[in-house]
Amino acid sequence: MKPTIRALCALLTIAGCSGETYKTIGSLESHDPQFGKLVSPDAKIEIIAEGFSWIEGPLWLPTEDCLVFSNIPPNKLWKWTEKEGAVDYLEKSGFLGKVPRPGFKGAFDEAGSNGLLLSPENKLVLCQHGLRQVALMTTPLNDPKPEYKTLTDRNHEGKKYNSPNDGCYHKDGSLFFTDPPYGLPGGADDETRETDYSGVYRLSKDGKVTLIDDQLERPNGIALSPDQKTLYVANSHGTNAIWMAYELNDDGTVKGKRVLKDVTKHVGTRKGMPDGLKIDDEGYIFATAPGGVWVLDPEGKHLGTIVTKEFASNVAFSPDKKTLYITADMLLLRVKLR
Repeated sequence: MKPTIRALCALLTIAGCSGETYKTIGSLESHDPQFGKLVSPDAKIEIIAEGFSWIEGPLWLPTEDCLVFSNIPPNKLWKWTEKEGAVDYLEKSGFLGKVPRPGFKGAFDEAGSNGLLLSPENKLVLCQHGLRQVALMTTPLNDPKPEYKTLTDRNHEGKKYNSPNDGCYHKDGSLFFTDPPYGLPGGADDETRETDYSGVYRLSKDGKVTLIDDQLERPNGIALSPDQKTLYVANSHGTNAIWMAYELNDDGTVKGKRVLKDVTKHVGTRKGMPDGLKIDDEGYIFATAPGGVWVLDPEGKHLGTIVTKEFASNVAFSPDKKTLYITADMLLLRVKLR
C-alpha cells in the first residue's frame, strides 16, 4: 500500500538501541471488553526505530532472534534486535537493478520487497515488487545475500504478475499470495503490465498456480485462521475497503467466500487502509486499517484499535505472541500483548 509521497531519506536516523528509553505514540481505543483481554489497557505503543521511507512485511526470525522488515523504496531489508536496534540485513531485496528503475518517472518507486514469510523449511520467502515474483532466498538466514530461487513469476495464464505483495503458507505446503499493481513503475496503468486484474492466488507444492479471486481491486494483506479453514484477505481500495473471508476445503481449495467486514466509511477519517494482517492462536485478527491496527474477532466484530497516528502497513507477532510489532510508514512500533 502506498503512503503519502515523500522524498527518500538519504541518511536515516534510526532510534532504538540497547538501554534506550523508547518514545511512545498513539493510544488504545476499546470497543468491547474482549479487547482488554488481548491488549492491556495501560500498554504503550513504543517507537523502537524510525527514519525509514516506507516499511512493510515485518517477520520474526526465531532462529536468529530478530525482526526483519522491508524498506521498500530503498530496496532493502532491515533487522531489529533489542541489543542493536535497527541495522542493515539485506540489499536488493526486491530488484537486482538500480532504483529508481529505467523509465520510472514518478517520485516514489516501490521496487523493493514487500511481504516476508518463512517457508516450511525455515527459508526466507520474499514478495518481490521489482522482480515481479515470489522468491526464496537461497543463502542462510544468518548470512543473507541477494541470491534467489523463483517460486512463481507467472500466473495460471502464463502472464507475468503485477507485483506480489504478501503471502502465507497452508499446512499442506501450498502458498497463498496477493498481487496488486503497487510495485509497477506506472501502477495500474504501467505499459509492461500483462495481467489486467489484481489476483489472489494459490501456489501448490507441485508448482501449479490457481486463481482464487480476480474481483478485488487491490488485494493486499493475507493470513490463515489457526484451523486453516478460513483465508482472510484485505482489499486496500478507497471505495471498497474490506476484508474478505474465504472458506477452504481440507486440501486448501476454496469452497465459498464472504465479506468479513467493510470499513469503507472510515477511509479518510484517519490515516490508513485495510492492509497487512496477522491472526493469533485463538483466531483474533490484528489488521491494519484507518487509524492504526484494528483487533477483530473471527466473525469480524471490531473489539478495539491500536491507534498509531501514522499509516500502519503491517504487523507481526513475537514467537510467544506477547508482543505485536507494527510497521507504520517511517516508524517501527511495538505493543505488549496479554
